[in-house]
Amino acid sequence: QVQLVESGGGLVQDGGSLRLSCAASVSMFFLNAVGWYHQAPGKQRDLVASITKGGSTNYVDSVKGRFTISRDNAKNTVYLQMNSLKPEDTGVYYCYSDQILGPRSWGQGTQVTVSS
Repeated sequence: QVQLVESGGGLVQDGGSLRLSCAASVSMFFLNAVGWYHQAPGKQRDLVASITKGGSTNYVDSVKGRFTISRDNAKNTVYLQMNSLKPEDTGVYYCYSDQILGPRSWGQGTQVTVSS
């Protein structure tokens, strides 16, 4: 199982920015895709953004133009740059990784709170 450690969450005002980081315990070479899910209070966990081994990205419509996912293979880290944050972006953000062979792995989550 891949260990994922997230950081970068916090409290920010409406319109502010945060950058989340997710450090993996293995080389990105072994991961098909990595990404981020968002779980708002009382809601299900939904995919926000993902990036494949080849660098292709995918975003949910609600964050397009505001969030950017990237990966630094040398640091085994994936980032989520979040700009123009809105109160509805509040929640726990979970990093995940899909291995070439093996189950999906999850991080412990990092809290993001956007105040209006």
